Amino acid sequence: MVNVTIDGKSIQIAEGTTVLRAAEQAGVNIPVLCDHPHLVPFGGCRLCVVDVEGMRTLQPACSLPVSNNMVVHTNTEKVLAARKFVLTLIFSDRNHFCPYCQVSGGDCELQNAALDLGMTHWEYQPNWKPYPVDASHPYLVLDHNRCILCRRCVRACSELVGNSTLGVEERGASSMLVCDVGVPFGESSCISCGTCSQVCPTGAIIDRRSAYQGLDKKVTRTASICVGCSVGCGIEVLTRDNRLVRILGRWDAPVNEGIVCKQGRFLPLDEERARIATPLVKKDGKQVAASWDEALQVAAAGLTPLVGKNGSGVAAVTSDRLTVESLAAFKKLFKDGFHSDMVTTLGDGEGVAVAADVAAELGAFSGSLESLASADCVVVMGVDLTAEEQVVGFMVKRILQSKTALVVIDSEENGLAPFSHVMIKMAAGAEKATLEAVQKALKDGSAADEEVKHAAALISKATHPVFVYGKRLNSAALKTAVELAKSVNGSLVGSLTGANSLAAAQLGLGKTFKLNGHQAVFVALGDDTPSQQFVQSVEKAPFLVVQASHVSRLTAVADVVLPVEMWAETSGHYLNLEGRLQESVAALKPAGEVISSLEALKALAAKVGLSADADWQAEITAKTSPVQLTLA
Repeated sequence: MVNVTIDGKSIQIAEGTTVLRAAEQAGVNIPVLCDHPHLVPFGGCRLCVVDVEGMRTLQPACSLPVSNNMVVHTNTEKVLAARKFVLTLIFSDRNHFCPYCQVSGGDCELQNAALDLGMTHWEYQPNWKPYPVDASHPYLVLDHNRCILCRRCVRACSELVGNSTLGVEERGASSMLVCDVGVPFGESSCISCGTCSQVCPTGAIIDRRSAYQGLDKKVTRTASICVGCSVGCGIEVLTRDNRLVRILGRWDAPVNEGIVCKQGRFLPLDEERARIATPLVKKDGKQVAASWDEALQVAAAGLTPLVGKNGSGVAAVTSDRLTVESLAAFKKLFKDGFHSDMVTTLGDGEGVAVAADVAAELGAFSGSLESLASADCVVVMGVDLTAEEQVVGFMVKRILQSKTALVVIDSEENGLAPFSHVMIKMAAGAEKATLEAVQKALKDGSAADEEVKHAAALISKATHPVFVYGKRLNSAALKTAVELAKSVNGSLVGSLTGANSLAAAQLGLGKTFKLNGHQAVFVALGDDTPSQQFVQSVEKAPFLVVQASHVSRLTAVADVVLPVEMWAETSGHYLNLEGRLQESVAALKPAGEVISSLEALKALAAKVGLSADADWQAEITAKTSPVQLTLA
């Protein structure tokens, strides 16, 4: 620790801390443009200059480390004059005509910095020339006229996402932000994570969906989590007049630390499916609106005779996007109450069920995403992290810049293959044999396949290898992967697909769905999208009840439709792939007669004379999990 005095305030702070971060700790505000707390200090804009006693010239606070007994002044006349000069040059370089910019009025860091210094004009006559506006991207607009070349977006794309799409070409006044080698934004290697738009201090990169929909001071912010996959990224949901405006990554979220993917940031805003606002029942072959009481009576009439019928009774299916509370109530009602032999989840629950089965035999074997930060070799097995759990893919790609080796083992095409040092492609079902071959090569150096030999060599050199496994590994292959990781003191991280798939697996909802003479089907769909294959498998069921938020082909063929909340209207808990229990907080209020999935399940249970009340925390901890659960 060192002693530092900033504007008369004495503090103790860790050696190596920058003056800027020390000032923040002391409660002293220093304006910045190029700096961002999650990026490596750059020192490009010089807005953060401070006066340090004993130093001849002003120093950039963002890149200057503190030293013992350092004395810093942040608001001297010399400092303020320098900052005004920097801002004057920035404003004169390009056409920052504020009234026409979507971030003008409190959201622009450049404008706010000028106003804080009392600037109403600049002394130099601007020499603007028109710059292009690139609107080729489906989600973002790049306006070069607003760009101040702070390079936040460039650094974020590389340091946080590992994509390196953005860069700067030319020099001096001719410098321009470019995508790849100068292609349009929409034709570039951009993966639409939107991190660049979130870190941009001006209106140079804007989210076209939320542009001009409301400034920070006119929107309501709700801290919540994304339910697009099992990573469970922390997000901030911006709403206005009970509608979604924008979604941002939360920088203080322990899981993702600000980064989110397209599925979390943009796709929820593009929702165009029609909502279901009132219960529906089928009469004379047509669906008609009904009251909740009538709809529940019709549902109960079709389901009550099936209580205790086992194989010939009701088959119940739920989305793993529902909260833990709803999943536990679903299990209580249909598995414990109806004694159904088919109570499971939609989609890819089998992969998580495999991990749960292996955990029952071997104990918890998966770890946290934090292990990736220090990995010097990453082995990705049976999952494409560029399509599934994309934020985990970002974490992998960004550490490849620090001499981390990447091995990809998959039976399908994999988006990480171009970034890998070794790609081992095998036939589906040969994952166990391939991993055994790698294991053998690690022991004696022998391998019939050069890729296997190379992969083993990279793993053997690593001091902290991390193995990321996915749903394409069956039980036998996953056991081999666990043995392989243990043999080299490596860590494992599981890719579990669905938002609450770990909780569903802990509740025993991991069967393969199949109708076998069942007389009724109940689907707790929530806001999930049913696959065509699933719809075809249930549309001929004698009696079909669907609990959903949006109109779909599935709701169109149902005998009873119960309207429930979508993700942004729901409060409840989720278990992410690390076993971390997190809370989703409702940001919107549902319209019409929409209620929560949990309320709907309990209302139905009451109508059929059963209970849906469950101790969900006890339920999810009743059996061994693939990963240590953190419920506090």
